[in-house]
Parts: sequence; C-alpha cells; structure tokens
Amino acid sequence: MNWEALALTLRLSLFTAAALLVLGLPLAYWIAFSQRRWKFVLQAATSLPLVMPPTVLGFYLLVAFGSSSPLGRLWTAWTGHTLAFTFAGLVVGSILYSLPFAVQPLVNSFLAIDPKLIDASRVLGASRLATFFRVILPLSASGAATAVALSFAHTFGEFGVVLMVGGDIPGVTRTVSIGVFDLVEAGNYAAANTTSLVLLGVSFAILVMVYGWNRGAWPRAPWA
Repeated sequence: MNWEALALTLRLSLFTAAALLVLGLPLAYWIAFSQRRWKFVLQAATSLPLVMPPTVLGFYLLVAFGSSSPLGRLWTAWTGHTLAFTFAGLVVGSILYSLPFAVQPLVNSFLAIDPKLIDASRVLGASRLATFFRVILPLSASGAATAVALSFAHTFGEFGVVLMVGGDIPGVTRTVSIGVFDLVEAGNYAAANTTSLVLLGVSFAILVMVYGWNRGAWPRAPWA
C-alpha cells in the first residue's frame, strides 16, 4: 500500500469536498429558487461532468491551465509555475468534475422544503440570508451531508481527470487510483488488489453512512 498516495488522495478529497460545499450552497440555492426561465442552462452546465468523458474534461482543463491561456499566464505570473501538474491543479479539476455530486443533492433538499416555512420566515421580517441560515440550511442537513460525502467519495476514486491534469508525479499528483494503474501496468496484481480493496472499502463505508444518515439509522445532533 502506497501510504504517500493515500495521504495525498485524502487531502485532495477533503479540499474538494470542503470547496464544493462552499461553492455548491449558493449555486444550488439559485437553481432551486430562482425564477429565471433560462436557469435550465446553468443546470445543464452543472450536470455536464456526469456525461462528459473525464479525458475530455481533463484535456480542456490542461489547455486552460497551460501557459498559452489567460488563466495559465495569470497563474504563472502569480506563482511562478503553471497550474497543470500541481496539487492546486488537481483541486481545481476535481472541483469541476465533482460539481454535480455536490449541487444535485443540495438542490433536491432545497426543493423538498415546504415553501410555507420560507414564506413564514420572510413575513416575520427575516432577510433572505437569515432565512437561509435559520430555516433552509437546517432543514437541508441531510442534503448537505450527502453532498459532502459524495464529493469526497467521487474525488477519492477519481482517475481520468487527475491523470490528464496532474500526470503521475510521486508525492505531488499521484493519487491512489493512479497508483493502482501503475501497479497493474507493472504486473503487480497482488498490490493492486490490496490498494483496490482499500478504495472499495472507503467508498462503500461512505455510502453506508450517507444512506444510514438519510434513513435515520444514526443518532443526529439536536441542530440536525
């Protein structure tokens, strides 16, 4: 088992899940409650990674991160190196690739809230922001937990985008899934099996926790 790759994968998954929760909450709120007729375009764009091949997304990200693009030149001027083949590049790519896994559960949770509760909060004088934090977010705790868990699990097993954007640099961009690929390429099936079992176990445990949470199998804190 490559513990260095495992630690890097865990760090990448935590960064991605945290960032997607911060970015996904306002995006999901707008999709759920906006009256704009064209919001389906944003919904489609948000869900695009679900149907787009990872290599295609990874290719365009690699081009965007390169020194010939405005983003790449800006990042190079700021940091002195390109965004591609770095841990930061992996984080950006993982955020874009796992975006629908965070946004969709949040949108579904927001839409499931009784509109009368939101209207009552507004009638009582609460602002939109106060209503969000005092009414909408507490009632969407299961959706937020699902979004974080799925984002983490999806990033944990990510391969195509990570390989395209980050390559296979030990200690920098080599994740567990890439490590499995390397072991298979080297013919070390025993080590590949051990690493794959770790990935399988972590993914299954996360899904068990998510479904258990949604079905009320686990005790919840009073605020939830």
